[in-house]
Amino acid sequence: MTIKRFLLAAVSFLAKPLGLVPFVLRRGVLRSLLLLESRIGSSEAALRHLLLVQDDIERLLSERATAYGGGTNPKHRLTLYHEFFIERIGEEATVLDIGCGIGAVARSIASARPKAKVVGIDYDPASLAKARSLPSPENLSFLDQDALHKLPEGPWDVIILSNVLEHIAERVSFLKSIIRQARPRKILVRVPMFERSWHMPLRRELKIDFRSDPTHYIEHTLSEFEEEMAQAGLRVTERLTLWGEIWASCEAST
Repeated sequence: MTIKRFLLAAVSFLAKPLGLVPFVLRRGVLRSLLLLESRIGSSEAALRHLLLVQDDIERLLSERATAYGGGTNPKHRLTLYHEFFIERIGEEATVLDIGCGIGAVARSIASARPKAKVVGIDYDPASLAKARSLPSPENLSFLDQDALHKLPEGPWDVIILSNVLEHIAERVSFLKSIIRQARPRKILVRVPMFERSWHMPLRRELKIDFRSDPTHYIEHTLSEFEEEMAQAGLRVTERLTLWGEIWASCEAST
């Protein structure tokens, strides 16, 4: 048993007797503690502390939501972002999902477009093992490949980059390599947006990390996104801002 699994098991064990205390009382204690924390030190220090607590709560919400969803975060179905990709993919398209993870998006596309050829690639063995263990349509396959170094030979009709670019340091070079190797007709992108809340500029002002994931190199402002696409030689033909994210359809400029 890993340390993380041991700690989670220990927490679950300790939570059982606490569950005998009515939620209204537990909530009152937590609220009182937060109220006390908000009055310790200056307003600036209190804001820093409360925002860090907010990060802890967000992580717990994500973990519990994934458990509630049976291993898949409910955001996949609640935000309808899979449909954004599906609606922009032709019936017989060739689709390459880069950084496919456990294959949730690729599986939705392959199911909705049974005549399409859909390939998901990822370099994480655990994610690929999970992707391959789940029921999938016959037109979907997965490859163990690091897109930073090599891509399946093109041309591809559509490239999917769903929550991928923010994890890459040299994004412009990466996009240029996709255009060169995969020769896509269209690139569909989804990234977290900096302007999702007034908390983000406040965090930056307070010198607190505003990223929703510590592995993110960037969370784009709208202008940063447009600039990077242009530098990579891509033209943004459609852009939506939903759920604190940028969803875009792009084509090579030349």
